[in-house]
Amino acid sequence: MLRYPPTQYPATDLGLEADDYHGELVADPYRWLETTTDPNTLAWIAAQNDVTEEILSDVSRRPRIKSELTALASYARDGVPFERGGRWFQFRNSGLQNQPVLYVMDAPDTPGTVLLDPNAEDLDGTTAVSSAAVSDDGRLLAYSYSVAGSDWQTWRVRDVASGNDTDDLVEWSKFSTAAWRKDGSGFYYSAPERPPAGEEYLAEIGLRRIMFHKIGTGQSEDKFVFASPENPDWHSLASVSKDGRFLIIATHYGTAPQTKLWVLDLSDSGAELTPLIDDFDSIADVVSTQGSTFYLITDYQAERKRVVCVTLESPARPDWKEIVGERPDTLLAGHFFGGRFVLHYLRNAHSVLRVHAVDGSFIREIELPGYSSVADACKTSEGIEGRASCDLMHFGLTSFAESGSLWSHHLATGETTLIKPSSAAIDPADFVVEQVKVASGDGTPVTMFLTRRADVQPDGNRPVLLYGYGGFDIPITPSFSVLHAAWLASGGVLAVPNLRGGGEYGRAWHDAGRLALKQNVFDDYCACARWLESAGWSRARRIAISGGSNGGLLVGACLTQHPELFGACVASVGVMDMLRFHRFTVGRAWIADFGDPDNPDEYPWIRAYSPLHNLRTGGDYPATLLLTGDHDDRVVPGHSFKFAAALQAAQGGSAPVLIRVETAAGHGAGKPVAKVVTEATDILAFLWLALGRQD
Repeated sequence: MLRYPPTQYPATDLGLEADDYHGELVADPYRWLETTTDPNTLAWIAAQNDVTEEILSDVSRRPRIKSELTALASYARDGVPFERGGRWFQFRNSGLQNQPVLYVMDAPDTPGTVLLDPNAEDLDGTTAVSSAAVSDDGRLLAYSYSVAGSDWQTWRVRDVASGNDTDDLVEWSKFSTAAWRKDGSGFYYSAPERPPAGEEYLAEIGLRRIMFHKIGTGQSEDKFVFASPENPDWHSLASVSKDGRFLIIATHYGTAPQTKLWVLDLSDSGAELTPLIDDFDSIADVVSTQGSTFYLITDYQAERKRVVCVTLESPARPDWKEIVGERPDTLLAGHFFGGRFVLHYLRNAHSVLRVHAVDGSFIREIELPGYSSVADACKTSEGIEGRASCDLMHFGLTSFAESGSLWSHHLATGETTLIKPSSAAIDPADFVVEQVKVASGDGTPVTMFLTRRADVQPDGNRPVLLYGYGGFDIPITPSFSVLHAAWLASGGVLAVPNLRGGGEYGRAWHDAGRLALKQNVFDDYCACARWLESAGWSRARRIAISGGSNGGLLVGACLTQHPELFGACVASVGVMDMLRFHRFTVGRAWIADFGDPDNPDEYPWIRAYSPLHNLRTGGDYPATLLLTGDHDDRVVPGHSFKFAAALQAAQGGSAPVLIRVETAAGHGAGKPVAKVVTEATDILAFLWLALGRQD
């Protein structure tokens, strides 16, 4: 490892807490750091931030890095426009606005006027619009905002014509959308029971409920619709069918993608919730309805999913009818626009759009450029919008070197039009994106994207940023970030593998990286690092790994298992204490992917890779930067606090172990552009410190 000047870390007290896990006594000396509001914890945070700032301020390139990042971030982002009741709506960010602004227009290609600007109400930019839904008649906007990065949502309703808010107010919602009734009389939303005062950012989430808010009434009058008190680990989300007839409640066990479905016929005042799918045996995503027939995407008898139709009268699986069969590509999502199905597939982890008739017959594949992903530049939607009655659809595309382009497609004619090209200050033509295959330790092939400047060639010494995730059935596809763009522009190589546990290659791929097989994810990642050296791109001391959330766990596990493979590690909002993750906020939901440490049969797998519990005193660990936010109520900051303290104490080498704690910030969603730039500056300054010097 490189030699660094000695780092003087703040003193961290050791507590006496310990727990008996199925006969093994496990010490937890830093448990006091879990209480983020305790004055001692706050003092520790301040002291750690001071050390981090002192070290990073000595990086001579830091001001230049920030200037470059600011220039890169100053590009216009146009979300995908959508229509409701003859009005068009679009989120936009002119460049360095902290939060996107919602516009209302007469047509998708007109300037329009501002309908909702969170920047005008919060100059710090820490109030973000977390969800927005317009009633079917285009008359009312339900929007939720979140403060300081928290997942808690507060709902308001705005009259579109006047631009004024009504008196409607719904508080303490979480992980929710607003599902409007067809007549605009109100909307359905998700809201857990409110946690005890003072414990809003730490306490386990209570019973998940679906509620209905009637416009013009107080929240105390909201109608309870659905919950399952005997199943506290169920998570439910409400939607309303496009024709307005059915309320659809999709329920998951924690974060597992498999779904139970209930439906309520809103046209029948005496109707009750009826199960359409009454088990968790398969994925069941509703694409559209026709009468009492539901068109679903499912992985039942289809590893990479297919489209089937299910009738409310005969919902048993033997009665399902296949509409679009399984393909070699992975079916990610489906839509019904202009009387046709528009299906979003992943082909080796990049987007493909296919159009099918109602009977399932293939019409065309919409040609997309290179390795790209369907995505919204403002991150306010899935990235594709349309209406069942209209032939015009819009979608956004992004890639590792393209900040986001906006397109339209006429379903009747097959004409695709580029409406707005990528506008960031880098030219995609200057970069090369390729995909390679890496053999993991057990021989499993793992695909990996490699992006670089066209003039950058393998020389055995290239600085490489290896970014990974690998979990929760979430696919990692080409996407743009200013941090990665700056890294690429400076001559670095960006490597992004598709690890087991993700959603790129179907159900078995996800299953192969969760529960007892979670170690496969770490083995895949380490195999990619070894490949980068054997293929002549780099060497261990010039390879940095990074990831956030479950990707932070990935970084933590790999740095404890194979510190010799990396020169630097950057873990953002990571899950580091795998024995207590389920005791805070929404952590119990992750048992579906991680397993339950309270289960004696599952404890051994989790204990074996838990980053906090596998540090070795005196180990020679790579330079490490941990990042978290003081309002992260998804992966609570105690994970990063405890791991930072333990790694600093265990470090036997000279490489620094730093933690950066952002104020008024959470898990990442809604983070203002100014904070994004400042954080990226510190990450790149740290990477220059750790990788930039030659031996």
